[in-house]
Amino acid sequence: GEANESRVLQNLLQRRQRLSALRETLNRLRAFGEESIDSEALSDMQRAMESLEGEVEVLSGSASGAQEGESSKSSKDTKDDGDDSVFALPLLSQQLVLEELWSMLGDCLTALADSTDSHAVLVLQPAVEAFFLVHGTEKASQPVKATPSRDNAERSTSYHGLSTSEYDNPLSPSALPMSPAVAENLADLPPDTAKFLQFAETHRTVLNQILRQSTTHLSDGPFSVLIHHTKLLDFDVKQRYFRQELERVDGGVRREDMVMHIRREHVFEDSYRELHRRSSEDMKNRLYVVFEGEDGQDAGGLLREWYLIMSREMFNPNYALFKTTPGDRVTYMPNRLSYCNSNHLSYFKFIGRIIAKAIYDNKLLECYFSRSFYKHILGKPVHYTDMEAEDYSFYQGLVYLLEHDLNEIGTELTFSTEVEEFGVCEVRDLKEGGSNLTVVEENKKEYVKLVCQMKMTGSIRSQIKSFLDGFYEIVPKHLISIFNEQELELLIAGLPTIDIDDLKANTEYVKYNSNSLQVRDNEP
Repeated sequence: GEANESRVLQNLLQRRQRLSALRETLNRLRAFGEESIDSEALSDMQRAMESLEGEVEVLSGSASGAQEGESSKSSKDTKDDGDDSVFALPLLSQQLVLEELWSMLGDCLTALADSTDSHAVLVLQPAVEAFFLVHGTEKASQPVKATPSRDNAERSTSYHGLSTSEYDNPLSPSALPMSPAVAENLADLPPDTAKFLQFAETHRTVLNQILRQSTTHLSDGPFSVLIHHTKLLDFDVKQRYFRQELERVDGGVRREDMVMHIRREHVFEDSYRELHRRSSEDMKNRLYVVFEGEDGQDAGGLLREWYLIMSREMFNPNYALFKTTPGDRVTYMPNRLSYCNSNHLSYFKFIGRIIAKAIYDNKLLECYFSRSFYKHILGKPVHYTDMEAEDYSFYQGLVYLLEHDLNEIGTELTFSTEVEEFGVCEVRDLKEGGSNLTVVEENKKEYVKLVCQMKMTGSIRSQIKSFLDGFYEIVPKHLISIFNEQELELLIAGLPTIDIDDLKANTEYVKYNSNSLQVRDNEP
């Protein structure tokens, strides 16, 4: 009884807080509307706001009276019915009929999306906030059943074979593909959630312009629901939120300098010796680099240089930790044969720490990984299309297999694959008894999925785990997962600098040469 009464009071308190925030937002919008009285759409919105404020006042008074009444009830009045639904408050969107208002708001936002003045959208910021208060955050004031959502169920199954629940977190990107088939995916969602997501997707450009100029922390204001749907946010908006959250995780702790004495001839080994036994909290301290035998103090330049050297040394073939992907010969992936280095797993954990530390310190590295490896960091499952960059010829074979009938191809395959290690080939099953199980038209998609998991995950499982153990000590996994693969690459390495002269000097021509008409016509 006491628990149910407490839940009622909590819901009523949340409703009053949201109504208060909505009233404040409407007052701000009215002020903006008076300044833009020449706009017919804003004038209509102003009249709608005046009508809405009266309804808000009535609801606020009702909530206040209800809270006083509920606080005086005895527990026996609430224990008779065990169904939590009796304590659910009506949705604000059901009590405030605002379809006409939101229609006008959508028209105005569409018009402002083409404006060259990025500040013009601020005139409608209070109205957008009002929409989010009514439709976007209502779930917080409703009773929550202990039933896993579809997104959580998907995340709790298996991510790249490392764990079943390790990557379940509240800030990971929504699994809902917002484009291009928004309508199809909204059908299974609650009406308010569907309306909010459709509105946010339609006006995504203007919404991100507002968030860029907002002085309120994303997780504190009316747009806080967006941290659960980060696919709607642009990279710079995500990055700002990411930095703010890292500061919150630290709790304002003042970091001290941590001095490292490094020999230039042994940067990787000395750095490993200095840092690999440090705690995760120590790793968040400010690094101060001293190159032995050199005069000079580290005012930031030596640290940047150290990061660049480390980002190159981790790919040193003498350590056998990474190899270039055969598909593009530019990006790197963990070397499945790294076990030839007896210390390889400790090195992978150390490298995970270094890359996370560079992100934490907002320093860029000269390292580019394969898409599948970025997905491992983000906790996202790999897909057979990720194989294109890693082994293009193998990827082409998979595409051919999927697009043609196996009965017509005449190729005999089993659920097994050949693996070569140091010149010795062996057959490994993709599933139990796989070498005796024939691939047919009905199960070829399963074969493609398993063989890709073997190549991009299974063969380097221990390396990935060690790397992530180190990485997540510095950067929480629920924060890094707000990015996608391309954004994570930008976060780690930034935009690459392209040397056109070097590109010309190292270009290999097939059936053409540098003087061919087709080549010269495309030169800048």
